[in-house]
Amino acid sequence: MLLSMLMSCKDNFNDVQNIGVSENEPIGVAENINLKHTDSGRIKAVLISPKMLDYSNREFDYYEFPEGITLDIFDENNNKSVVVADYAINYGKTNLIDLRGNVRITTHKKDTLFAEQLYFDSDKDWIFTNKPVTFKTETDIIHGNIFDSDTDFKKANVLEPTGNITVED
Repeated sequence: MLLSMLMSCKDNFNDVQNIGVSENEPIGVAENINLKHTDSGRIKAVLISPKMLDYSNREFDYYEFPEGITLDIFDENNNKSVVVADYAINYGKTNLIDLRGNVRITTHKKDTLFAEQLYFDSDKDWIFTNKPVTFKTETDIIHGNIFDSDTDFKKANVLEPTGNITVED
């Protein structure tokens, strides 16, 4: 009898951790976040959000920011760019961030991108959307229906553009 009891035991630590946690509920909730990301003593980013929901207990883990985010990003010269959105969700396995609602990215050069939805691929440092955007530079205001770019806007592409665009001869 003792042998059969020992053989029927299995490692169910994950099951025990999730007792009382509904599959539809977050495993954790954080409020009034002010998270600083540093590398070698230098601040690279500051994330501010009123609320974060932690769904890292799911097979396809993610973190949800239902009340929006403000993200300050600092380059190697300590120049600041700012990302603002009404809602954000960060998918852990794909390293993809989905920003929604009044999304605005402003670079230290004052280039500004406005969109209702924008994706950021942190593995490739690439942003993109297939929703309408407005991209303002020092000289131009460009409207388009598709946008993709590196995070510095050095390779910015606005597809199906309209608006005033400066063309050099």
